[in-house]
Amino acid sequence: MSTEPWTVGRLLKWTTDYFKQRSFENPRLDAEVLLAHVRGCERIRLYTAFEEVADDEQREAFRELVRRRASGTPVAYLVGHREFFSLSFDVTPDVLIPRPETEHLVTELLDRAKELAPLFEPPLSIADVGTGSGAIAVATAKQLPTCQVTAVDLSEAALAVARGNVEKHEVADRVRFVHGDLLAKLPAEPTFHIVASNPPYVSEREFAELDVQVREHEPRMALVAGPQGTEIIARLINEAAERLHVGGWLLMELSPMIEAASRELILAHGDFHEPRVTKDLAGLARVIQAQRQAR
Repeated sequence: MSTEPWTVGRLLKWTTDYFKQRSFENPRLDAEVLLAHVRGCERIRLYTAFEEVADDEQREAFRELVRRRASGTPVAYLVGHREFFSLSFDVTPDVLIPRPETEHLVTELLDRAKELAPLFEPPLSIADVGTGSGAIAVATAKQLPTCQVTAVDLSEAALAVARGNVEKHEVADRVRFVHGDLLAKLPAEPTFHIVASNPPYVSEREFAELDVQVREHEPRMALVAGPQGTEIIARLINEAAERLHVGGWLLMELSPMIEAASRELILAHGDFHEPRVTKDLAGLARVIQAQRQAR
């Protein structure tokens, strides 16, 4: 049995190799995030502490996190936070973990807001439907200090997480919350300049094939739309059309599998111009957006 001390460097190497054996996508990053959490430091600080020996308490805490990670628990839930749009968001199993793909939605939202700003009296009114952790709402409010965001979610537990993140990032004066199913609790009249959403868009068949760490740990209601995957998107198109000003925009994240079907739903509705699709860094359809036209 090796008597070599368990330094920071050795812990990282062993854990990285252990995670590689389980085919984790980011084994080194996972190991670093978990160890930095245990040591209460920024991840970059680990690189100046490679030769430091971890004490028994740190090793035990780290060992437990590694065990839970190996069983499939996402790192973000283990450490309680995730970075999104260069901001740190608190997360719990009650909300989806913010993903880089959703940053494309925020970027497009900000671009549309800049285009609309000269056309309407401030503040721009923006809805974040299915806010979850509040990542989209907070990132938007931070970037657009004159906007007003309405963050909606069907889950009270998710709204509690979102409220915490709004307070954390000091945008409570620009974000209000609504507990409800999509936009049903809001007046059916032109209220918003932009409606944005990362809605459930996974079909029931696709859900059964998702990675175990998503399927067994993230909230099903935030992922699964129904048999086709477009059920929530279809409802949101109808509800957003009633609540958008003419010239306003509907933006939704989607998967490449339902791009064509989502485009057809928008065109069939009749209240929107031809939709446009933004691709992610992998070249896959990720955001669909359509501008409200006059009836």
